[in-house]
Amino acid sequence: MAIGVVGVYVSVSVGNDLFQSRLSQVLVDSSRATAAAQGIFDASDAADRVEVQALVGSARTLITAASSSQLIAIFRVPGQDASTVAPQDSSSFGDSNGVITSDLRSSVQDNAGEQFWQSVTLATDDGGQAPGIVVGSQIAVPVAGRYELYIGYSLADAESTLLFVQRTLGVAGLILILLIGGVTWIVVRFVVTPIRVAAATSQRLASGDLGVRIPEKGEDVIATLARSFNGMADSMQSQIKELADLSEVQQRFVSDVSHELRTPLTTIRLAGDVLYDQRSTFPPAIERTAELLHTQVERFELLLSDLLEISKYDAGSVQLETEPTNLVHLAEDAIDGLRSLGESKGTDLMLVAPGGHLDAEVDPRRIRRIMHNLIGNAIEHGEGRPIIVSVDSNESAVALSVRDYGMGMSPAEMAHVFDRFWRADPSRKRTIGGTGLGLSISLEDAVVHGGWLQVWSRPGEGSCFRLTLPRLANGELSTSPSPLPPDDAGAASPAAVLRGTEENDA
Repeated sequence: MAIGVVGVYVSVSVGNDLFQSRLSQVLVDSSRATAAAQGIFDASDAADRVEVQALVGSARTLITAASSSQLIAIFRVPGQDASTVAPQDSSSFGDSNGVITSDLRSSVQDNAGEQFWQSVTLATDDGGQAPGIVVGSQIAVPVAGRYELYIGYSLADAESTLLFVQRTLGVAGLILILLIGGVTWIVVRFVVTPIRVAAATSQRLASGDLGVRIPEKGEDVIATLARSFNGMADSMQSQIKELADLSEVQQRFVSDVSHELRTPLTTIRLAGDVLYDQRSTFPPAIERTAELLHTQVERFELLLSDLLEISKYDAGSVQLETEPTNLVHLAEDAIDGLRSLGESKGTDLMLVAPGGHLDAEVDPRRIRRIMHNLIGNAIEHGEGRPIIVSVDSNESAVALSVRDYGMGMSPAEMAHVFDRFWRADPSRKRTIGGTGLGLSISLEDAVVHGGWLQVWSRPGEGSCFRLTLPRLANGELSTSPSPLPPDDAGAASPAAVLRGTEENDA
């Protein structure tokens, strides 16, 4: 584009300069030829028609010699008295006679002693066309009166020069484009290509290929960049290896400790059960101690199980045992198992399943654990209000939602709800013996199924946890059958949901 703009500018500039130069020359030649012809007329004493006609012929010959133009036209100015000696109008323009326009003639007729010119297109001898200029002025012929004199000049030579310049510019532009292409190729080869290699190498590093490096060649800036990049990659690989080793040691430590604690824990559990069964024979203080020992040993055993499960996820050794499972049946079993706990808290558990009677290929043990954690968490934070468990499905997914109307959470608290051992209120005591790992394990169970575990909550309006799973193993999710936020978001009670369920049942 730049070369094209420059070429057009140069071509137009050269064309304008050629035209202006030729125009100046034409005006000078025309003025000189007109003055020479007028000098012949002024020095003549011709009195009859023959003499005047001969005088005009001599003037044409002089004009042709002075102007180097064969295109000459002489017309008597209209409006003069009739004269018998006035020569007839004559023109050598031939087919180009029409280029002398009425506007040009009017200007010449009305302004004696001045020159007027006009750009025209002249016919050539070979039947073609060429640009030209017609210059008009007045001359006074003795006895005959005033005449219009028009001299035509061809600009074919100037046009040829301009075409030559344009062709030269075109060839030069093409050569320049080729040169620029060659320079660009060199730049791409020696500058852009290494940058692309660096970008591809960084992508491979980001994808986990820590051994990839940029080839180092030469001592230029690109080589310096490659050495710096490779040094950074070496440092990252070393640090990542150290972190991986440390993580592996930590995981192995947790797993080994959990396994090793099982044997003494079993012994303590058996001893505690004996004491717990005989607690009625003990004094009140010892009886209470036996009950506390039994409760804490159960919680300790649950914590060990959760730690073992977390260590399996950290080590990437989890294997699913999927089978066609109906989530409604799992939800019914989970609700039945926690109903007594809910009644002790004054909480009513309700199951709503408008479209959940479709099987999904899941690991029932892990899904049952998710439901137990979600419902137990809702009971603990539901403040005695009803809890609605909803199961719904579509052609590709099945979803379970646990909705409570308790204290709710702020956005900042929701961001940490799946963190390990996190509690919204650290001073709040766990009343159902949780380990603090339930929601973290539930999230891992959902992810390993290729599903989602999401939460909506608002202070004073309760919370809603939604589990969405693909119906087929290794399936992909795009939408969830259950809405989040729930349809009754903002409601203080489950009345709206219950009314909607009754309408669906009807």
